[in-house]
Amino acid sequence: MTTIADTTSVNSTRAQAAATDLLVVGAGVVGLAHAYEALRRGLSVRVIERDHRANGASIRNFGHCCITGQGNDIIDMSYASRSGWLDCAADVGFWAPEAGAVVVARSPEEMAVVEQFRDERGTEAVEMLTGEAVASRLGRASGPEFLGGAFLPADLRVDPRTAVGSIAEWIAAQPRADVRFGVTVGAISDGRVHTTAGDFDAEKIVVCVGHDLDYLYPEVAGRYEVTRCSLQMAMAPSPQTFTTAAAVLTGTSLTRYDGFTAMPGHEQLTEALSRTSPELLELGANIMFTLRPDGTVLLGDSHSYDITMPPFQEEWITDRIIEEISGILGARLHLQQRWQGVYASSPQTSLLMEDIDEHTRAVSVTSGIGMTMSFGIASRTFESWGVDRVSATV
Repeated sequence: MTTIADTTSVNSTRAQAAATDLLVVGAGVVGLAHAYEALRRGLSVRVIERDHRANGASIRNFGHCCITGQGNDIIDMSYASRSGWLDCAADVGFWAPEAGAVVVARSPEEMAVVEQFRDERGTEAVEMLTGEAVASRLGRASGPEFLGGAFLPADLRVDPRTAVGSIAEWIAAQPRADVRFGVTVGAISDGRVHTTAGDFDAEKIVVCVGHDLDYLYPEVAGRYEVTRCSLQMAMAPSPQTFTTAAAVLTGTSLTRYDGFTAMPGHEQLTEALSRTSPELLELGANIMFTLRPDGTVLLGDSHSYDITMPPFQEEWITDRIIEEISGILGARLHLQQRWQGVYASSPQTSLLMEDIDEHTRAVSVTSGIGMTMSFGIASRTFESWGVDRVSATV
């Protein structure tokens, strides 16, 4: 069996009965992706999570793996993550259709950015749509406000409410794995993790605690200027006419993802939005929505930033988001849930990967693309350690 210990000396004074090749702190999607990829490489793994079930950023998002919209600097990692998601879905058995994403363009400036993106990425990655085709995909007989748009076939969908828990249960059932919920980490040093359930040793430790990085490593969080990003989201029963599993992105989405913001027309698009919908820019909106398998649709979202995030939500923000999405769908939405999402943000990097010592690496996605990039990040971690995958599936 391939182990990290094959190339790393083992301290014989450690409690070997409790030792694993890898210990993951945090059972969000990034941590679980590391655990899954460890098992694919024949490694033993332990996952420690302070909550008693999945409860953080990984269950509060759209369930959209935005593969195509990433910047050129991480696009290869994004596609590697896509492969990891599909392999994991095949092993675990959760819903992960290759449903793609629809980009809706309602202004000349939005259409220009979509066309420029097509010209850069190619017609296989970005399939242009007419206004009529966009309306059809949204379940509308017509949509005169739609100038056109695009279909991004590489994008994936998962159900954020169920996928993460399913992965954790599957990992826990593997013979080389141990998953412990309700366990809090106090300190980490020299390959040893001190927790409320005792001390655990590992050759490698990956700390995947998202925006709570400052609790364990305040100096690292400070160096990268990590803050918290809060977003407002909601859920409603889907209109009967809207049945596509594809994620739906709009003009504001083109201001949020690096692949689009790198286009020459981005500045003109932002100026146009500041004239027509300044409040959407004010609240950092990414007007988008995704259909869940149970027939509900996830709606959002807004973005605000602070080191300590207030829990209070502004009603006008949700009202404005729902008004915009209702107009796109041509049907009034009636909310059944609202919630606050929180994730890590940094002005310096979108993916924070910092080696704390020879045993420990801190990993935080600091740009809201953790669902998308999780398996690609995990693969990059093991590549950097020189640990190869030993099988296509576990």
